[in-house]
Amino acid sequence: REGTYALKRAQDASITGCVVQRVKGDRALFEARLEKVLSEHAIDLIVLAGFLSLLSEDFVGKYPQRILNIHPSLLPSFSGKGYYGLKVHQAALERGVTISGATVHFVNATPDGGPIVAQQAVSVLPGDTPATLQRRIMEEVEWVLLPRCTREICQKMEQSMNIEQV
Repeated sequence: REGTYALKRAQDASITGCVVQRVKGDRALFEARLEKVLSEHAIDLIVLAGFLSLLSEDFVGKYPQRILNIHPSLLPSFSGKGYYGLKVHQAALERGVTISGATVHFVNATPDGGPIVAQQAVSVLPGDTPATLQRRIMEEVEWVLLPRCTREICQKMEQSMNIEQV
């Protein structure tokens, strides 16, 4: 989306950024535009952060183990269609869990159902609200775990490519 901090960070790091506008009611057109950009820039890994949309089975099937997502719970808990943002934390609090956290996982055709890459837990504190729990999970886990996993996966991909080139 235009104006996101990710675009500013990319610009500050001399990384090309671009915006692919969603097309309301036409996921196929959006995904076709997205595929074009990914192909033009030879993208090896797609990292979703705050994406909040489901990609089609056809799209994710073209990028097996190459789309990374973060979900604000310890999967498989509080996951799937409809579980995003504050809804995840509200459900966790209503259930009475004493720990929550976040999960980095690969994306497949099942919402939040892809292979788990890493998880990290945080304690649910007395008096937590969905907003306070969300903030703590973002700051303590999501903002640390997703970049770390992305870096590690990129390093593995790079090592694999170097081996193949020998």
